[in-house]
Parts: sequence; structure tokens; C-alpha cells
Amino acid sequence: MKLHRLLAAAAVALSLAAGTAFAQADKAKKQAEVRKAAETALEKFYKADPKIRGEVEQAPGYAVFTTYGLSFIFGGAGGKGIVHDNKTKHVTYMDLAKASAGAQIGLAESETLVIFKSERGMQDFVSKGWEFGGGGAVQAGAAGKSVGPASGVSGYPEATHYTLTKNGLQAGVAVSGVKVWKDKELN
Repeated sequence: MKLHRLLAAAAVALSLAAGTAFAQADKAKKQAEVRKAAETALEKFYKADPKIRGEVEQAPGYAVFTTYGLSFIFGGAGGKGIVHDNKTKHVTYMDLAKASAGAQIGLAESETLVIFKSERGMQDFVSKGWEFGGGGAVQAGAAGKSVGPASGVSGYPEATHYTLTKNGLQAGVAVSGVKVWKDKELN
């Protein structure tokens, strides 16, 4: 009977260890996917406007997100990204959600770059992550091309904000809210 319990305990321990190993491998894979998407997006921003490279290099840090969204009067978008600290080279994995309401219509895949003006601004973004804005915009894009000006992050003076619409069309006037938070699964 003792042997049976010992074997059962060993089997449980092995399955937990294997599960942990698989979870760690899955986490590393997801982190690599998010980092790769961020690096690809950053290169697209550099290609679209070469002066952005200098801004990113001189900044305390930056954030890059890829989002997918749909809007028709009410809208929503979500995505993943990173905040990169240029001084320490630390990467924080982040999630992003956006909700909007107004005279709007669209379906798009977008990439967002936030260049921080101060270390404190970057830390506040990571810890608080709120942005609130409203206004109108028209952006259309296909295959990494974008039409539409870059703008400051509405309500967030500690950063400069750029958006590339990869595929789709977005037009209208809306009030929107954005929440960015640390990805508990990937950090």
C-alpha cells in the first residue's frame, strides 16, 4: 500500500513538474511573439518616418502595441505590446483595451508607438496606464501603409503618440477610452 501511495505521489509530482515546464515554454513562446511583433512594428514606423528612430533612441523608453478593432457607433479594440526602458533594457509586457462611442465606422489592424518624454511618464504609463481622448480622425491603410497624421497622446503630456493603420479603414468622431495594464501572464 505504501508503494502504491509513493508511486501515486511521484506521478503527481512529475505531472506538476511537466505542467510547469510546458507553462514556462508557452510563456517564453508568447513573450517572443509579442517582442517580434513590436520589433516589426517599430521598423515600420522608422520606414514611414525616419526621424522617429532618433526620437526613440533619445527617449527614456517607448511602448509598441498591435491592436485589432471594429467600430460602428460603438467600437472596441484590443492588443498586446511592450514597454521598453532604454536605460535598463527591461521589457514590460502589456495589454491594451480600447472602447469608443460616437459617429464612427471602421475595421482595422493598427500599430501604436508611444515615445516617453520622461522616466516618470514611462513609469506612470506602466503602473497607471490610463489614456482618455476624443476627436475625429480618418485613417486608411493596406500592407503597412498609412494615411493620417501622427498626434500627441490625448490627455497624456508625458509622451508622443504615433499610429499606423496596417489594414482597414477608420473614420468618424468619437469619445474613446484606453486602458493599458501589465500582462500578468507574461511578466
